[in-house]
Amino acid sequence: MAKSGYTRPPPMAEDTAAVPAPSAVLYVANCGPAVGLAHDDVAAAFGAFGEVEAVSAADDSGARVIVRFREPGAAGAAMAALHGRPCGRLSGRVLHIRYSVPAPPKAPAAVYAPPVALSSSELGIPGIHLVEEFVTPAEEQELLAAVDSRPWKRLAKRRVQHYGYEFLYETRNVDSKQFLGELPSFVSKILDKIVTFPGVKNRTGKLVDQLTVNEYPCGVGLSPHIDTHSAFEEMIFSLSLAGPCIMEFRQYRKGSWRAPSVVSGADEGSIQDPQCIRKAVFLPPRSMLLMSGEGRYAWHHYIPHHKIDDVAGQVIKRNSRRVSFTLRKVRMGLCECEHGQFCDSQSK
Repeated sequence: MAKSGYTRPPPMAEDTAAVPAPSAVLYVANCGPAVGLAHDDVAAAFGAFGEVEAVSAADDSGARVIVRFREPGAAGAAMAALHGRPCGRLSGRVLHIRYSVPAPPKAPAAVYAPPVALSSSELGIPGIHLVEEFVTPAEEQELLAAVDSRPWKRLAKRRVQHYGYEFLYETRNVDSKQFLGELPSFVSKILDKIVTFPGVKNRTGKLVDQLTVNEYPCGVGLSPHIDTHSAFEEMIFSLSLAGPCIMEFRQYRKGSWRAPSVVSGADEGSIQDPQCIRKAVFLPPRSMLLMSGEGRYAWHHYIPHHKIDDVAGQVIKRNSRRVSFTLRKVRMGLCECEHGQFCDSQSK
């Protein structure tokens, strides 16, 4: 999560004498979704002292927020009444408050406001389908045991396994001439079930022939990207196991097939692009997601690097691990989709 346009104040002192000059913006510690306080509840509690313009995360901890008042006097009244004291309106938590220090003008940071997580039917993105409880809890445990009995390949922040064809992270592609063998037997039931998955188009031959298994530790996500058009055909399936997360979809109207965030290595920073449309869906354990059509070809997908997710005001903590099974069909020719703006086969 990107930080707000304010830097964290110095460590708390025992009194409020040596604080920055009064402003309308407060930094509040021991407060936020990670300690059970939704931003709306914080706004309501601080609203007793004056009009609150916004409450936003101060960092990615979920336990520190920025409260912006319309008037400095309201911020001062809130600090005098709440700093170092239990707040009855906020479950009796003892809040630690300082005036927030503006970030240097030469390097302002955007406030990261994640989109509300919706169901796949509410997303309004053609080609995105989600089925919850696609596998049973018993089948989930069998799948996890199967991959845990096999060797993992370690990347910088996660572990992976490849079947059928190996995915080459340096080129974001596969070597279609290097066939590793048929998909393992432990995914046989999945292959049988996805044939009747909503949104699957009638076709002959194999639906998928490549499997990537990813293990994400808590707090580790995935940078925004579109699976390379020339590497895989239209339908991409992703089965979530062991833990939940939010998946965000972004459409860069004026971008190329590689998102600005992928090129620069940044994540939330790219949301400053006013042409970026952002939507999100919650992926519970045992759910299967299908990305096809426009949703696969023209929207970047992204898993925020968070330890908690806000789903319709409810704080969902991520598990110690999340394992995903991504199933794809390797493309043996050029892509001729209708989304040339995001297609490496058609880019000049």
